[in-house]
Amino acid sequence: MKKILALLLITCLSVLNTAFAQSKDETAVASAVEALKKAMIDADKTALENIAADDLSYGHSAGKIEDKAEFVRAIVSNESDFVTINLTDQTIKIAGNVAIVRHKLAATTNNNGQPGTAKLSVLLVWQKQKGDWKLLARQAVKI
Repeated sequence: MKKILALLLITCLSVLNTAFAQSKDETAVASAVEALKKAMIDADKTALENIAADDLSYGHSAGKIEDKAEFVRAIVSNESDFVTINLTDQTIKIAGNVAIVRHKLAATTNNNGQPGTAKLSVLLVWQKQKGDWKLLARQAVKI
């Protein structure tokens, strides 16, 4: 009977540990999303380079695909200028060292000096690399 109780206790602790680890990762990914949002609004080159994976594939709603260097250059040069970004309906799913984030994005923009707005549904794929969550892929569609 003691062996069964010990096994049951170990199983429960393992399940709780997994649940807490997942919750911790979800919190870390949510923080990474906020850091990305801030870096995009601030056009912070260093922060953008730090948060983007070297193999970034950044898809725009019009079909344009950028790599990491193109993504950073477009934001920093104000070619893609986000004045405000509001994220809603965000979900985060963790699968091993990958996180899938979906949200709605409403933004005011000033791309190349032209005021505008954006309403998008966005899919972000994050990968945990050396303990940090890095943006690996992004795809947006107009809504």
